[in-house]
Amino acid sequence: MDLLQLILLSTFLSVSVTSESFHAMEDEALVVKCPQDCQNRTVKWYHTQTNQLIPAEEGGRIHSSGRFLWFLPTSKEDSGNYTCVTHYSNYTKQSTVSVMVYLHKQGICFPSQIRYPNDTGTLTSGRIVCPTIDNYEKATIVKWYKDCKPLQGPREKYSMGGKYLFIKRPQKTDEGHYTCHFTCIHSGNIYNVSATRIFRVKEDVSSPMPSQIQYPTDNAVIQVESGDNHSTYTTIGILVLLSIIALLLILYQFFRIDIVLLCQRIFKPYKTQDDGKIYDAYVIYPKNRTNEANFVEYFVHQILPDVLENKHGYKLCIYGRDMLPGEDAANALEMRIQKSRRLIIILTPQLIQCEEFGYEHQIALYSALIQNNIKVILLEMETIGNYAGLQESLRYIIKQQGTIKWKEKHKECPHASNSKFWKLVRYHMPLIHKPSQLNHAV
Repeated sequence: MDLLQLILLSTFLSVSVTSESFHAMEDEALVVKCPQDCQNRTVKWYHTQTNQLIPAEEGGRIHSSGRFLWFLPTSKEDSGNYTCVTHYSNYTKQSTVSVMVYLHKQGICFPSQIRYPNDTGTLTSGRIVCPTIDNYEKATIVKWYKDCKPLQGPREKYSMGGKYLFIKRPQKTDEGHYTCHFTCIHSGNIYNVSATRIFRVKEDVSSPMPSQIQYPTDNAVIQVESGDNHSTYTTIGILVLLSIIALLLILYQFFRIDIVLLCQRIFKPYKTQDDGKIYDAYVIYPKNRTNEANFVEYFVHQILPDVLENKHGYKLCIYGRDMLPGEDAANALEMRIQKSRRLIIILTPQLIQCEEFGYEHQIALYSALIQNNIKVILLEMETIGNYAGLQESLRYIIKQQGTIKWKEKHKECPHASNSKFWKLVRYHMPLIHKPSQLNHAV
């Protein structure tokens, strides 16, 4: 069925038409994503002007791969419109994307159309993320540029980590256009990609004004007579008070988790359930594809609910247990993740090789890192090593907050909620929610 037949068929079926634009430099790799949500559906790509089907076989310079359309590499003649068509049981969706390829010109390294704006959170923190790098396979940043020139400066000024460039104490002089040049590997071939982001520094209006001496004026000196012995007592009292405060701070650092959990148990600081959430935590774990006994499966479906739900009143969402028969998997995962206050990820070496729940990871980590509306709890059930095999976003979270490690000794009493492991888990869980008075009355 060609594109013309699909358009005729759309007069009888429900059709959703959307559009999106993509810009790229000539002789670089470009991956175009179909704008519509077409997970687990067959997607066909066409040249809009000629109605010609784009083949799905890898090896061609232009080929489709499910939701993605690859240009390896781009050419000026690739500029134009492309249509992705998705078939459903009783209707068809089609979307048109526009591709514009620019020639390299001397002295100009990035046309204004392919500059990406500041991402939120970088204005004062000095963190610049390489745009579009997550769309490519096995991408590695080669070099960063500022205003078309290789990035230069003191070593302590700039640091790179994964897809991020960090600028220490950014100033107005650091503003400009930052270009990341990276390579990607597709079907064994290496391709170049470059993307540019505009970086602006937001002035910190909260900085205090320099202190000024109001009195005495003109550098005058005021003579003060020494006080009586009650002032050697005042000093001692202040020193004792400071020592007590320092001791309390040290004790709090050592016993912070126990103190917080004790206060929660005594004062029961419940929160009213008016945040639109349903679950206290959504659990992501590598699924077992064999019939052999698996401790991780037993931990997720038996131990975790027994401790957090039965003993401490939390409500978890576990894949396979809390999904309804006949639900669309993709929509169900996204909805339940959005309705959860925490995200619990079970880390095992099996996670590195397992790809079947990549979409689940993608939605969850997008909510945690980009939307910043859900906190992550990482449970390392088996030693993984230096985490080099994990995806970039997981390594970033581990670097920021670390993991809670399950040790062999915990298997002796896995349900003991007073162990160090479970105390750490409960410490990072949200406060117990209860329905508001209005909902309770209804």
